[in-house]
Amino acid sequence: MAPRAISPMNTAELPPATLRLRIDTAALAKNWRVLDRLSAPATTGAAVKANAYGVGVDRAVPALCDAGCRQFYVAHWSEVAPVIAHVPAGQVAVLHGVGSGEEAAYAMATGAIPVINSLEQAAIWKAAGGGKCHVMIDSGINRLGIAPEEAGDPAITALDIDILISHLASADEDSALNQQQLDLFREASTYIAHARMSLSNSAGICLGSEYHLDHTRPGLALYGGIPRRELAGEIAQVVFPEAGVIQRRRITAGDSVGYNATFTARENLEVATVSIGYADGFLRLRGRNCALHKGDSRFPILGRVSMDMVVIDCSADPSLRAGDFLHIPFDLPIIAESCGLSQYELLTTLGNRFQIVT
Repeated sequence: MAPRAISPMNTAELPPATLRLRIDTAALAKNWRVLDRLSAPATTGAAVKANAYGVGVDRAVPALCDAGCRQFYVAHWSEVAPVIAHVPAGQVAVLHGVGSGEEAAYAMATGAIPVINSLEQAAIWKAAGGGKCHVMIDSGINRLGIAPEEAGDPAITALDIDILISHLASADEDSALNQQQLDLFREASTYIAHARMSLSNSAGICLGSEYHLDHTRPGLALYGGIPRRELAGEIAQVVFPEAGVIQRRRITAGDSVGYNATFTARENLEVATVSIGYADGFLRLRGRNCALHKGDSRFPILGRVSMDMVVIDCSADPSLRAGDFLHIPFDLPIIAESCGLSQYELLTTLGNRFQIVT
């Protein structure tokens, strides 16, 4: 007997997700305008790498473009196509530069602008036909970029350079390194013909006008992060995760909850299982001393965070039931302080199982 054919599922309607993510694009646009105002008269770009820090390129880039942004930064060449679906390719720069002829060819074909980080990359770009590029000068973070003493090398001076870029290592701190990097960057720039200079990220913008130069490149603060106290009260929250309750149940004194029985009930409790876990960016570090909430009700997490679930104490709210949604705290500086993860990690580890809602 022939096996029964299985009907395709592509006509089935997907049920509502038990994970929701509200992205406030109006807040995102507002944050860019705040940073643009603080950067003036310098122009302001936007880092949209890592799928716009987890917010989503298809939501973030149009909102930023409508707000007035005209320069976007990604890290990988694989990130170019989603961005140039919304803006001209010449407005997209790739921070990792061209490490091969294939990458140079892709840059030439798409019109995206490479950030040249070494003499080798300069040679690759020139051999491919060159054209407008940016150049990274390493002023002290020791990641990517040409050394300051290489600024006058013929391989660099032969390039058609729009923006000279450097990156601050400690802009979120009141560090002497900030001034040292600024001075070193300015000195190196005198050996290279260029149109513009750019040094400051979100935190660097807060260091004052001397750090703004011609162009700033905020990232974290666009998406609700606050890297320095000067931005408190200026930057709005952008990301609002919610998770659905799957089950409510009763446990008795002596019952344990979750892997390795790290929580044991001292009394009878009403608990609920909630549809969020470390696969969704709610890492075990987040679960320590964390509470989900609905209105004025707060629900402490019990035991360890699982891959897809957490368990909460809902004894104080007899009305909570399966199908209800709970808010996941996501005020980035507060959560980062409580769990030890950086604000960058909190954003970029969001999983892909959230249903985006407006």
